[in-house]
This record gives sequence, C-alpha cells and structure tokens, in this order.
Amino acid sequence: MTKNPLAHALAANVYIVLVVVIMNATATIEHDAPMLVMPILFISLFTLSAAVMGYLFGYYPLALFLEGKKKEGVSFFLKTVGYFAIVPFVIAITYLVSARL
Repeated sequence: MTKNPLAHALAANVYIVLVVVIMNATATIEHDAPMLVMPILFISLFTLSAAVMGYLFGYYPLALFLEGKKKEGVSFFLKTVGYFAIVPFVIAITYLVSARL
C-alpha cells in the first residue's frame, strides 16, 4: 500500500462499496441455506472488515509512531480519517437534500 493517506481512505471506501454491492447481489438469491450459514458469513465478514480497516487506518501510522515519528504517525492517521469522512458526509448530505425535494 502506498504511503498516502488519501489512497488509504479511498481504498477503505472502495472496500465498503464492494461489500455493499456483494451483499445486495446476494440478497436476491433464494435463501435455502441452513440456519448456520448466515451467522457464520456475517461474523466472518465482520472479522475480515475489521482486519482490512485496521490495516488501512492503523498499520502505517502505528509503524511511524513506533519508529519514533510520533507526529507523522498521528498526522497520517488523522488525514486518513479526515479523507475517509468526506465520502460518507457527501453521501449523507446528498441523501438529505434529495429526500427534501
């Protein structure tokens, strides 16, 4: 992964979009799966998402922090979170504006 907080934030947003697309695609499939399958898939996806987001948001900032570059590590983390927050903010504003029309 690159050392660019914007790239990390975009990768996190792309991952979320992919998960939502896959979830929507599978929602139309017949649900003849045994009762155990859905909880196993849900917990597995939750765990995978925690690992992916932990890597995208935490790995590089933590590595910088542990190398003694504390300001750079904190700055990278905050920039990543800030860039990431732009997408849900824009989606929420767009939704609210379109819902009032």
